[in-house]
Amino acid sequence: MQSLGIDVLLKGTNMVRLLGGLWVAVRISLISVAISIVFGVVMGVIMASKNRVAEAICHVYLEIVRIMPQMVLLFIVYFGTTRVFGINISAELSAIIVFSFWGIAEMGDLVRGALQSVPVVQYESARALGMNDYVLYTQVILPQTIRRMIPLSINLITRMIKTTSLVMMIGIVEVLKVAQQIIEANRKTSPNAAFGVFLIVMLMYFIICFPISRLSMDLEKRWSQN
Repeated sequence: MQSLGIDVLLKGTNMVRLLGGLWVAVRISLISVAISIVFGVVMGVIMASKNRVAEAICHVYLEIVRIMPQMVLLFIVYFGTTRVFGINISAELSAIIVFSFWGIAEMGDLVRGALQSVPVVQYESARALGMNDYVLYTQVILPQTIRRMIPLSINLITRMIKTTSLVMMIGIVEVLKVAQQIIEANRKTSPNAAFGVFLIVMLMYFIICFPISRLSMDLEKRWSQN
């Protein structure tokens, strides 16, 4: 274990600190995903509507999110708002704002795609049977939309968890930041610490993200057979 540099995690509270840093990353992801789901559904419905102005605004928003790197958005929100507008925002709140901003756009596009993937003939058949809009959407459209959307939205969670590694750039002590601190503190006594510590970090991300990714694949496979 010493040759791999993993031994440094057995010293003092290093492993506890690493787990604490992982929880910071997961907490930011979970809060951001919750916000993204709520507002993303609203955005997706708007994008699938017939209102061309609202749809155009949503598409511009989506393109901005896809073109602009998350790191740049983090710097703009955390450093820019403080210096330009004089608003003091904590690093963690800045991260939640940026990831929610990104997640809402991605979730909105998923909802739009799911809604538009339902064949038009189902709308027409339901109305021909005398269903009003409430029954149509709650009994026919939404169940199919949810089936199409859930596997893709679960993948968004794993992407967001992995992308939270960027928050170390604005001073948040998450798992990668803690890993760097441990490596630096043991640089002389354990020269291979970087390999061992980052190997454990990789395993931590895998342990969290693999079951989520597997759930997405299983749901997609199960529902495609029905």
